[in-house]
Amino acid sequence: MNWGIFEGLLSGVNKYSTAFGRIWLSLVFIFRVLVYLVTAERVWSDDHKDFDCNTRQPGCSNVCFDEFFPVSHVRLWALQLILVTCPSLLVVMHVAYREAREKKHREAAGEDGGRLYLNPGKKQGGLWWTYVCSLVFKAGVDAAFLYVFHTFYPKYSLPPVVKCHAAPCPNIVDCFISKPSEKNIFTLFMVVTAAICILLNLVELAYLVNKRCRECLAARKARATGVGRRGDCATSSCKQDDLLLGDLIFLGSDAHPPLLPNRPQDHVKKTML
Repeated sequence: MNWGIFEGLLSGVNKYSTAFGRIWLSLVFIFRVLVYLVTAERVWSDDHKDFDCNTRQPGCSNVCFDEFFPVSHVRLWALQLILVTCPSLLVVMHVAYREAREKKHREAAGEDGGRLYLNPGKKQGGLWWTYVCSLVFKAGVDAAFLYVFHTFYPKYSLPPVVKCHAAPCPNIVDCFISKPSEKNIFTLFMVVTAAICILLNLVELAYLVNKRCRECLAARKARATGVGRRGDCATSSCKQDDLLLGDLIFLGSDAHPPLLPNRPQDHVKKTML
């Protein structure tokens, strides 16, 4: 499997991720994908060939191997890595959709028609929800696979000898696993890295939710302050300041401010009258 394709696609996620997201991406590629490609596949490449049972009954070794290894570690890790990285691709696709929509809007309305997004890659609106859902999904996938591994292999460990009594074995036979200590080390390493990735996803999720809550509270406080100021302000000088401040709003918008006469103060006085 060509994991370089995933690396090329997910490298663009760094631009739209927080610091926790960049740490998570580095951890996935360095300590999970790289370890999987370099060592794990080689360690588990001979698991069936070197699975020996102390019997010559035809088919007994195959049946015992299938009973103890219902799903290979390598295939489970490959499926886990694919499912974990897919939500990050959805974030990149959402940003690409925003950029394409912004491009079409400019072509239709022209350069003076305003902009749909000030920054298509900024986590606001639907993109914020996409990013948050991707974090929840990634943490859920890693937790689900940790549970599956614990169900298939209790305590995430492989014993050196297993006893099998499945048909067509004539009786209870002893089967020996090749390199159990080495496999246990790599299994524990992958489990620990998956747990760290879950922790990073939860920390990033808490950071985003906390940041959004603080932004909402600040916006409500600003609106409440503005309403109170307009209610308390009844003098002509305050009205004049409001009119002048109203013109400053256009500095942060895409629309052009209305044309004013050469003497703005006279225009303000006429408006107040």
